[in-house]
Amino acid sequence: MAEAAPQRGLVVASHGRHCLVESPDGTRRLCHPRGKKSQSVVGDRVQWQTTGDEGVIVSVEPRRNLFYRQDEIRTKSFAANLDLVLVLIAAEPEFSEMQLARALIAAEAERIAPLIALNKSDLVEPFERAWGRLVPYQHMGYGVLPLSLRMSGDTDHEHLLKHLHGKTTLVLGPSGAGKSTLINLLAPQARALTGEISQALNSGRHTTTATTWYWVDDERSTGLIDSPGFQEFGLHHVDKMQLAGLMPDFRPHVAQCKFYNCTHLHEPGCGVIAAVAAQPGAPAGQIEPTRYRIYRTLFEERSQARY
Repeated sequence: MAEAAPQRGLVVASHGRHCLVESPDGTRRLCHPRGKKSQSVVGDRVQWQTTGDEGVIVSVEPRRNLFYRQDEIRTKSFAANLDLVLVLIAAEPEFSEMQLARALIAAEAERIAPLIALNKSDLVEPFERAWGRLVPYQHMGYGVLPLSLRMSGDTDHEHLLKHLHGKTTLVLGPSGAGKSTLINLLAPQARALTGEISQALNSGRHTTTATTWYWVDDERSTGLIDSPGFQEFGLHHVDKMQLAGLMPDFRPHVAQCKFYNCTHLHEPGCGVIAAVAAQPGAPAGQIEPTRYRIYRTLFEERSQARY
């Protein structure tokens, strides 16, 4: 019997070695890698072949980018071929600036545009404090979007779509930030699909471990990818000497350093150290003390890595 001709498809869900591949007509099929190890992630364009009721991934097409995290033990790939990484944080619980910085650096490393969204604007005082902490990020050129997903869903839906329309967006966010609310607001079918996808991938009750693609529009031009795993975000795939260049508030000052291999920790004539503000609330163009502490922590973390 002749082998079925390869077809093109989009990976729309992934868990372990299993993935769901969507054909151009919208039909979806459970697929497996040809070898033992899965090489495909959500967002990949793949060639696959039919084998009975299921399919086999023949090849993964070249990627524009791959957003992932890496620590000393493992690598976790979130998604490929992204236009945007939406980092959703909230006024409460208080967000971690270190986590935020790690996600932004990972996006910069893959040349993916990031967008920060701050939820719970209805909590006036906590929101004002949180918004103040994000002012330096606005100075860096990052978009910062205020949201109140539970109180003003229709307005937020409209604002979000202006940024997300026609793009493939990965949504990241810590527990309690409102990620599920945002996904269900933009893709109302998500709640029903999650159970179906979980069953198809044989992941049973481990639904939240599956990375999943949802279409926002009937034309299937705007894709939203929901992925867990924001709590721990290792940057072991980023060279420590590249860190400063991936931080927009540091980048202009690196060129002012006296030494080409400056670590920005102790060298004389360091442009970065000279630009660190004496206290919080630095004007645009200077580096916030908090940001410099984050840099030092990340640099030291990479220096201690075993590889």
